[in-house]
Amino acid sequence: MSPQLEVQLIAVIVATTCTLPGVFLVLRRMAMLSDAISHTVLLGIVLAYLISNSLTSPLLFIGAVAMGVITVWLVELVSGSRLVHEDSAIGLVFPALFALAVLLISRFAGNVHLDTDSVLLGELAFAPFDRIVFFGLDLPRALVGGIGTLILNLTLLLLFYKELKLVTFDPALAATLGFTPTLIHYGLMTSVSLTAVTAFDAVGSVLVVALMIAPPATAYLLTDRLPRMIVLSVAIGIAAALSGYWLARLFDVSIAGTMATMTGVAFLGTFLFAPRRGIVAQVRQQQINRERFALQMLTLHLLNHEGTGNAGVECHPHHLIEELRWPASFAVTIVRRAEQKGLVQRQGELLILTEQGRQFADAAIVA
Repeated sequence: MSPQLEVQLIAVIVATTCTLPGVFLVLRRMAMLSDAISHTVLLGIVLAYLISNSLTSPLLFIGAVAMGVITVWLVELVSGSRLVHEDSAIGLVFPALFALAVLLISRFAGNVHLDTDSVLLGELAFAPFDRIVFFGLDLPRALVGGIGTLILNLTLLLLFYKELKLVTFDPALAATLGFTPTLIHYGLMTSVSLTAVTAFDAVGSVLVVALMIAPPATAYLLTDRLPRMIVLSVAIGIAAALSGYWLARLFDVSIAGTMATMTGVAFLGTFLFAPRRGIVAQVRQQQINRERFALQMLTLHLLNHEGTGNAGVECHPHHLIEELRWPASFAVTIVRRAEQKGLVQRQGELLILTEQGRQFADAAIVA
């Protein structure tokens, strides 16, 4: 397998691995916790290194995962005091733990290959050079770790899908039915920590956060169904990873940075043009609602004055500007739309309701 193909495969595996727990983080409005965890795991690595004095010790992995869970516990401890909100608690805990890690590195580990850049940025292009023999196959370490984490995340999702869904959307009902929301919550956070730890060495924490949050947030704008959201999140993450890789090659820039950028591009495009929740669709819907309300006002106005002695004044198009306080251009547009829809017709200079227009006005009254 060529290094080029290995890099792309690692990117696809990491993208899929990150989006699975990311869906539930987005739905539970805990997106910023992924950012906190992906940074504070550095403190767990540093502390484990200081204990073991080895960069190959399994304690580094254990310490990183444990620190991710500790981060969540500290955030909930601070926010549970009700003196600060959860976002403020994250802003207090995350910088403190990350800063402590940086201080420990500069003081005790400045002469070893353990620095903040390796955690924050990563470099996918170098991942194929760090290899291990796995079941007789010579494979990149990041690929083996990524596949293992992906299998674990998929297994947890399949085994606890109902529990995760129930706790995410109705934790009170979950507790009533005998589930343990706290246990499921910390299980999810452990999965997030494990994913961040296994991925950041190859891709960096910045890309981990981007893949964990941006694809699920993008999918959330496209669907209301959880299974479809999970599938869309994975597809968007993979598309961002592959397109980011080829753009990075084309422009000779950071692979991880370009992949993260593509997740942002996907979200921005969906944010603007999603069929129902996009900005363009919402603006269009507002225009439709405004036009419908104006047509209702017009037909009700004509219905109220139909057959009365002052109908010659009230049913004149120019009177709408004064009576309904519409700008002249808007009044002309609404009258034209009413004629196009068959709601009104002209009788000389006056506007007369059609039978369809009377039904439209009656429906507005009932509504």
